[in-house]
Amino acid sequence: MTRDKDQAALSDQHNARGIELADRGWLDEAAKEFQKAIELDPGSAAAHDNLASVYADQKRWREALAMHLAALQLDPESATAHFNLAGFLAAHGPEVAATEYREVLALDPEYPDAQLNLGLTLADQGDVDEALDALGAAVGQDPSDALARTELASLLMEEGDHRAAIQHLKEAVRLEPGSFDAWLDLGTCYAQKGFYAEAERAYSRAAEISPDDLLVHYSLAALHAQWDRPAEALAALRRALTADPSKVRSWLRADPVFGRLAGNAEFEALANG
Repeated sequence: MTRDKDQAALSDQHNARGIELADRGWLDEAAKEFQKAIELDPGSAAAHDNLASVYADQKRWREALAMHLAALQLDPESATAHFNLAGFLAAHGPEVAATEYREVLALDPEYPDAQLNLGLTLADQGDVDEALDALGAAVGQDPSDALARTELASLLMEEGDHRAAIQHLKEAVRLEPGSFDAWLDLGTCYAQKGFYAEAERAYSRAAEISPDDLLVHYSLAALHAQWDRPAEALAALRRALTADPSKVRSWLRADPVFGRLAGNAEFEALANG
């Protein structure tokens, strides 16, 4: 479609005015200018992109995304349009997702998968209290969902509430005996509480499920080091080193739990390669 020069020129004026207003923080007024620019010249990709930026600043996520996509449709070869869309998604993707999950729950409060995904999204954003509420609601709505329990337990562990995490993980492995993550986390929780025998059983079950996993063998080594069982610690450490020697040695350098093995000739040989 051929652009009318007079309309395009007037559109560019409104677009420029919108940029000035947006720079001053007058977002409502800026949005109106960009909207006028688009009305005058619907083919202006720049005006669509600029309006998208204002909508993003106003947390009007759907409208912002629509404007970015419209700009790309108008000018699919525009590197700037692609860059602006990528920047929007990188900066605001989790907020957009959280908003949509909340919309799902407003329409259907009994939607455990939406609660679960909202909780995971909020946890990634650092909104711990709301994430715990959402994950707890997911478990409450579907008590048989082992994944929801495992994710809730993981966040509880990060918050230091290992006792509560243990209860959810015990139920998770009952519901899904083959869940490596649940067994591994259960072992970590037991170890943190000083229940070493229970931790060993949980880690050993995880190792049965994934025999070559680096983390489970390292966790077993750390457990036995805490438990003052050097032979078992060294055996587990050898298995961990087989999987990824450089990573394990980097962990060892920063991990005080192996302090009891310091000076042990075999440990020093393993730790230092």
